[in-house]
Amino acid sequence: MPNIPAPVDATQTAAWKSLQDHHDKLVADGISLKEWFAEDASRVDKFSYDLNDLRFDLSKNLVTEETLKLLCDLAREVGVEERRAAMFEGAHINTTEDRAVLHSALRRPASDAGRLVVDEQDCVADVHEVLDRMYAFAERVRSGEWKGVTGKAIKDVVSIGIGGSDLGPVMVYEALKPYADAGINVRYVSNIDPNDMAEKVRGLDPETTLVVVVSKTFTTLETMTNAREAKAWLLDGLKASGAIDGSDASVADAVKHHFVAVSTNLKLVADFGIDPQNAFGFWSWVGGRYSVDSAVGLSLIIAFGPKVFEEFLAGFHDVDRYFCETPLEENVVALMGLINVWYSNFFGTESHAVLPYNQYLHRFPAYLQQLTMESNGKSTRWDGTPATSTTGEIFWGEAGTNGQHSFYQLIHQGTHLIPADFIAFVNTPNPARDGEQDVHELFLSNFLAQTKALAFGKTADEVRAEGTAEWMVPARCFSGNRPTTSIFGIRLDAHALGELIALYEHIVFVEGTVWGLDSFDQWGVELGKQLAKQITPAFHDDEALSQQDASTRALIAFYRAHRE
Repeated sequence: MPNIPAPVDATQTAAWKSLQDHHDKLVADGISLKEWFAEDASRVDKFSYDLNDLRFDLSKNLVTEETLKLLCDLAREVGVEERRAAMFEGAHINTTEDRAVLHSALRRPASDAGRLVVDEQDCVADVHEVLDRMYAFAERVRSGEWKGVTGKAIKDVVSIGIGGSDLGPVMVYEALKPYADAGINVRYVSNIDPNDMAEKVRGLDPETTLVVVVSKTFTTLETMTNAREAKAWLLDGLKASGAIDGSDASVADAVKHHFVAVSTNLKLVADFGIDPQNAFGFWSWVGGRYSVDSAVGLSLIIAFGPKVFEEFLAGFHDVDRYFCETPLEENVVALMGLINVWYSNFFGTESHAVLPYNQYLHRFPAYLQQLTMESNGKSTRWDGTPATSTTGEIFWGEAGTNGQHSFYQLIHQGTHLIPADFIAFVNTPNPARDGEQDVHELFLSNFLAQTKALAFGKTADEVRAEGTAEWMVPARCFSGNRPTTSIFGIRLDAHALGELIALYEHIVFVEGTVWGLDSFDQWGVELGKQLAKQITPAFHDDEALSQQDASTRALIAFYRAHRE
């Protein structure tokens, strides 16, 4: 194990005991957000925070000033500040892989070159060398200088990756669509299911399509399978149209004009037929789910241009600096992570909803699922010892107002306590009116109303006053005291999106530190991959089939009987 201090057992700290006592007293006295607001006219001010163009309202959480003080005591006892410094300085806090954790270096300005040398690597200088190459390449594609094998400009990009090489770029592409200004559409392929590739290339012209293959090692099973499938689709199309004659030379030329790579394995890139000059790499200290602001974002630079991507990186960096420089008691990033621990470990909550009131963020909850659950879905601490408390949260969500007509029923009146983050923006790039009604204001009224209803509920007397029959009163009551955080931005642009992503990256870090986890490995995904390789031959090989368990054998028998 790297020379990293063993995790502090949070459950044995004085702060943990104080938090438990504090929780028990709050419950015994009766938690009532309605009363807390009535008794303290300054509650909103006390629990509101500004981070650049984002306003955070934590006042509807089940916390008091004493709660936050005790949570900050806990953070200090488990060493959040020290581990934060170690991460940003490049210590190998990813212990199981003996790696630094430096996704923050991806967004540091070029002027920081020489200030972060880790394992004899000038991290910032190397990042900007790759960024400059990506920017130059993207500008060639955007301007039409880069052409396909028949001399036509690129109109569509197909980006192939999986996990962090897909979820991040897809989410950002959807979120920033109003800023796509080059007339180039991007489609993303991740699933090894042939249906994904078939639908994503449907209607595309091979002569005007560029394929970006995103795999650091260039060995990822799903990505490379899909890359070969895309290669066959493109070459078959070019042959069918007469664009190439099918000779080895024409095939090689076509691949070099229509394929680029995000990878560091230049040998395998070249073996595939991609010019290594058109391969853009990133480093072992960048985990996949933390990589959207690395070369993994090449398709985004093509779609939006270098200027927008620079603004995106600046949003990340602003939150990085805020997280590092702001005292814990005033640090909304750290406080949100600590409040999540408060709910998970003291209230026994198991899930956490993220509810963006912006349709462009409709893939944000899916992105956060990987970021949070792949990071903290663990039962072993970073020194190999068992976790001493419950860990991780089940993150989920949907864009509002769609979710209101789906799962909000459970959040409002169910038996599960589900903390929720509501995200909205003051301005929209697509203003509309329905007669005299501003539609965006109608939309935002739902954003505001939901957190109000969750916090304050509706009493039986209020229901009766509406003339409801007595037998129906219980069904129409709302308990309230359902915790929410409101994040209100000025507009969803690249800078704000970078801020939001960095916010949740550091929330994950704070939670993981309290729980003693290595939030930067992902061994839990490995076993299924290994078994899939063993099972694949069993579809056609009886000997391989005989080595499987009874359930697997029966399911493969069903497959054999019904495959057409």
